[in-house]
Amino acid sequence: METKKVAIVGYNRIPFARINTAYADQGNQQLLEAALNGLVQKYHLQGKLLGEVAGGAVIKHISESNLIRESVMNTALDAATPACDLQQACDTGIEAAVYIGNKIALGQIESGIACGVEAMSNIPFESSLRLRKALLRANKEKSAFGKLKQLLSPKLKDWMPVPYKGQEPKTGLVMGGHTEITAKYYGISRREQDELALKSHQNMAKAYDEGFFDDMITPAFGLDKDNNLRRDTSMEKLSQLKPAFDKQNGTLTAGNSTPFTDGASAVLLASEEWAKANNLPVLAYITFSEVAGIEYVENRQNLLLAPVFAADRMLRKAGMNLEDFDYYEIHEAFAAQVLATLKIWEHDDQAKQFGLEKALGKIDRNRLNVKGGSLAAAHPFAATGGRIIATMAKLLHEKGSGKGFISICAARGQGVTMIIQK
Repeated sequence: METKKVAIVGYNRIPFARINTAYADQGNQQLLEAALNGLVQKYHLQGKLLGEVAGGAVIKHISESNLIRESVMNTALDAATPACDLQQACDTGIEAAVYIGNKIALGQIESGIACGVEAMSNIPFESSLRLRKALLRANKEKSAFGKLKQLLSPKLKDWMPVPYKGQEPKTGLVMGGHTEITAKYYGISRREQDELALKSHQNMAKAYDEGFFDDMITPAFGLDKDNNLRRDTSMEKLSQLKPAFDKQNGTLTAGNSTPFTDGASAVLLASEEWAKANNLPVLAYITFSEVAGIEYVENRQNLLLAPVFAADRMLRKAGMNLEDFDYYEIHEAFAAQVLATLKIWEHDDQAKQFGLEKALGKIDRNRLNVKGGSLAAAHPFAATGGRIIATMAKLLHEKGSGKGFISICAARGQGVTMIIQK
């Protein structure tokens, strides 16, 4: 069976905002609708029946089981456009693109939107098990006295909400805790991390000044730029920040780690025929992608290193080498995680520890995250994939040709890589 080429024909996102700032009063649906409506307006999709919209949020309320479909119905798209929710931690946005892209490649649909959103300012709180059971029992009681009796059965402490901590269930550690172990294991220095963070902010500030993001971002809720960007940061300022996870001997700080973030993004994908029929230019093509997992419970330094495997398998299938690309977009969850991944890819001894035959190659750092990365833009979990795909597509479209390499790590020891070509 002959497959169709998967074209990236459009993109849009809203500015990303640090938790409890510009989007403090907005939920997942409001943020996603803003990104989708911006996409619809930008590419004149009003009344269009698309093949499907897919995406998700990593953290949702119980009422958001059909978040994507509900959001689609509040846009100007044809209301008959189907939609589905999916979730793969920080890989969600890019996995949504793989899902839509595969359907286009197989001829099942001609067009679709991959999207992602995160409203960390409005994440749900958990309740204690004792309180939850008491509420369920109270709901079954017929009399007011019976209901009251059940509601009074929990202790006062059981009524306290349980906030989101972002811990890995199998280890009890948050991502930053795992990455501290990674940094120590691979000898990643504080200075290296701060240098990468500084470069991310400098690159993004320059990209804003050059107008690179002008057609990529729809202002929303009073915000027109990513508010995590620090134009005035410096090595001196970064070096003064205290460790955020290992308070005594740590090297990860608020400056070289991404904060909790609100935001949403969307990418419009299509067959070449659909793009031509709708007068939309082909910006670039998604050609290869690979998802991988890694053991991280016994080897706690491994949590965010699954892209090591994904990249190896993908490059083999593509018949390419790591040095073959014009641009590289590696998600900067933490500076230490990026640097550790590069170290493994670049050195035979490190690569062989993962069962690889040899190192994958050395990346030209001048081609890495050239418009700034997640350390500058920040990281709304499910929305990051869309931001990165859009950035890569625009870079290749402006160049007129070339190849782009994408790598994103995720919680639960997962990771995804992608090749985009023009």
